[in-house]
Amino acid sequence: MNRIKRTMVMLTATVLLGSMTAPCFAAENAFKEIFEDSLYGGLAGTLVGTALLAFTRKPADHLDRIAYGAAGGVLLGAGYGVVKSSRSMAEVENGKVRFSMPTIIPDIQETNSRGQTPIVVKAELLRGKF
Repeated sequence: MNRIKRTMVMLTATVLLGSMTAPCFAAENAFKEIFEDSLYGGLAGTLVGTALLAFTRKPADHLDRIAYGAAGGVLLGAGYGVVKSSRSMAEVENGKVRFSMPTIIPDIQETNSRGQTPIVVKAELLRGKF
């Protein structure tokens, strides 16, 4: 059992160290963007799960926290990728209409005459290329 645990820790460390030198390019399509965000979320979740082992009395008995952290990171990364890749509620491109969840964008405007700083929330409902 200890051999499996050591192998998993070494494999995780190899993946984390090997992924730090990857070049960054602009996302070509939404699937690639969501996949990359899920991957990076999983790696970050693995790190958080591993860091939580420091707060236990017997870390070897709680290695499942690494898996929970990785799973949570993948889910959060996928959610972030979906929100980031969908910009408007309806998008017209090449004569096809695509519906998705709009991105909500908070914006802070200049201070008004009463000394208040309004916060405005915007969401694109329709986007298209003309």
